[in-house]
Amino acid sequence: LWPWLLASSGLPALVQLVTLPFFPDSPSYLLIQKGNEEACRKAIRKLWGEGDHQAEIDDIMKEKGAMASTKTLRVLEVIKERSLRWQLYILMTVMTTLQLCGINAIYFYSFEVFHTAKFEEYLIPYVSLGVGLCECLSSILCSTLIDRFGRKVLLWSGYMLMCSVLALLTVTLSLQHRFFWMHYFSVILIFLFIVFYGIGP
Repeated sequence: LWPWLLASSGLPALVQLVTLPFFPDSPSYLLIQKGNEEACRKAIRKLWGEGDHQAEIDDIMKEKGAMASTKTLRVLEVIKERSLRWQLYILMTVMTTLQLCGINAIYFYSFEVFHTAKFEEYLIPYVSLGVGLCECLSSILCSTLIDRFGRKVLLWSGYMLMCSVLALLTVTLSLQHRFFWMHYFSVILIFLFIVFYGIGP
C-alpha cells in the first residue's frame, strides 16, 4: 500500500503539468514585468469574465509605481539596514524556533512510541498516516483561527502548549515501564503535539 500511497502524490503534479499551459498568465505579471497592458486586460477577462476591470488595472499600476520607487536590497544591505533590524530579528527567531521546536523528533520517534504502545505491526503505518492527517487538518483549522486571534496569539499559545506536551511526554516515556496505560497516554500526547504545531507555528 505504501508504494501506491507515495506514488499518488504524482497524480496532482501530472494534472498540473497537463492543465498549466491552458491557464492565463498572471495579470500583474503581464503588466508589471512585461509591460503589456493589452495582454493584462485579456488575462483579466479570461479570469473574471467580461466587464469593466479598470479599477483592478489601476491597482496593479499603483503596485508597479510602488515597486519602481522601492530600492532592491542585497542580503548584506538588509542586515545592515537599521530600519529592518527588528523585522529581521523576529524572522530569525520564528524560523529558528520552528526548526528547534521538536517536530522532527516527534516524527522520528513516533513509530517507536506506537510500537511500544503494543499496536499491531500492520496498524502502525495507518496510525502514522493519522499523525500526518492530523497536522493537515490542524493547519486548515489554523487558517480559520488566524483571522480571529491573530498570528502572535497563535504563535505564543502554540509554543506554550507544545512545551507543555513535550514535558508531559518526557514524563510518560520515563514511566512507561511502570504503568501499562502510559504508552497510550504518550500516543495521545503525540497527536496533541501535532495539533498544537499545526495551529501555532
